[in-house]
Amino acid sequence: MLIRHDPHNELACQKRDELAPLLGDDLPADLCLVLGGDGFMLRTIHELGEHHTYLGVNCGRLGFLLNAMDETDSLLLRLRDQSQWHILQAQRLAAEVTDPEGRVTSDLALNDLYVERASGQTAHLRVSLNGQVVVKRLVCDGLIAATALGSTAYATAAGGVACHPSLPMLQLVAINPHIPRLRPIALPLGARVDVEVLDAKRRPARVVCDGRDLGAATRITVLGGQRPVRLAWLAGHDPTSTLIKKLLHA
Repeated sequence: MLIRHDPHNELACQKRDELAPLLGDDLPADLCLVLGGDGFMLRTIHELGEHHTYLGVNCGRLGFLLNAMDETDSLLLRLRDQSQWHILQAQRLAAEVTDPEGRVTSDLALNDLYVERASGQTAHLRVSLNGQVVVKRLVCDGLIAATALGSTAYATAAGGVACHPSLPMLQLVAINPHIPRLRPIALPLGARVDVEVLDAKRRPARVVCDGRDLGAATRITVLGGQRPVRLAWLAGHDPTSTLIKKLLHA
């Protein structure tokens, strides 16, 4: 098993020092114990990929992807009681991003990815769903594609719906739409979304994928339901309760 901790998080460093000597061979070989916040969990998954089962312990604020922090002895007991673990096969979004020079970059998002204006001008976007143009010219600050797991982040802040993490769906949320007033759209997880940046030289846009800046873009293709990641939650973790707490503390 692996232990990954956020070196910039004092509590994560402390917990790593306490737990490392006590963890034995009774835990799964593919387990990656992640100590930090949601952002550190996303970075770890991006770095290591889908070949591990990720069990996060919250050392930050209200971590939606993570298990609650506990006293070390109690945490060890819950870790060793694997029969009570709940494993979520968290589907990701696959993105192909074409830059102004025609170069294509591929990436994966567990939470969300979005295209946003990169200048003082509004972005003008042409949006297609499953090969059909649904908005010929969306005048806005940007467009978010979010999984159910990532729906409580930027998507909810932009007016989208907070969803239970087990829902197999993809949500599209326009950021400050001007014309037309596009409402949030919930789609099946396997949907395909194509976005073309119109007037890209005068109205440049960039793409951000799980917090990673992919730079300027002229075309973006998003496919849902790609390369799932295994997330482990310990006994007593209630995703519905965590969802409500996150909404109340937003």
